[in-house]
Amino acid sequence: MVDNPFAPPADREQRPGWSRLDEYLWFSCDIIADLAEGRLEQRPLVATVARLEPGDRALAVGPAQRLTWRAVGDGSYTHQSVFAFGSPAFVLGSMAGSALGNSARRRAAARDAQPRWVVDGSGEITVTTRKVYFGHPQCSLDLAWVGLDAIDLVAPEVFQTSFRDINSGRQTTVQLRTPWASLLFVLAAVTAFPAHPRLLGRGWLPPDFEKRCTDIGRPCRPGASLPLNRGH
Repeated sequence: MVDNPFAPPADREQRPGWSRLDEYLWFSCDIIADLAEGRLEQRPLVATVARLEPGDRALAVGPAQRLTWRAVGDGSYTHQSVFAFGSPAFVLGSMAGSALGNSARRRAAARDAQPRWVVDGSGEITVTTRKVYFGHPQCSLDLAWVGLDAIDLVAPEVFQTSFRDINSGRQTTVQLRTPWASLLFVLAAVTAFPAHPRLLGRGWLPPDFEKRCTDIGRPCRPGASLPLNRGH
């Protein structure tokens, strides 16, 4: 069973109150409910600078940070040789210093060759019925839901996906850290991963979220269950 990233630690109750993420989740449920009920055309238009294909519709915009699972180096480094002239002590010291420098560069190159999450940049995402667009001058993304190979919600504000890069042909894994992460996950899952265990298990939404919405006087449309009933 997929873990619920929203679940509080076992030894501590979830803190009460209404957070910034709760606000995004409330609107995400509202958008998902309209999607399931075929009412997206009745929603107000969302302004975006992203290019939209005919028939597509922007549903939300907001901040995001892109991270890519990759190495920052290839393991190579520059080996430096030292030619020293002088007393034996000076020559030995110079050679020892050179050896230490080469060893440090070799270790650093080996570390850089290990894949890790690398922050590529921050920008704005546009979420549509068909894709998510991440705007950035150097590391933009234009990901159609149907082009993704794997998806998950690995943390309350982290959407993770894998896909084959059309430019390099390489399998690429990225994360988008954004308060719209749950919305990204549900739209991708409903479109291309309808049997995803996190969708079927409703693990994309805190288990007590709808109750908390009611308790503070902001009833939430039943977003967690509607994707499962879509089309029925």
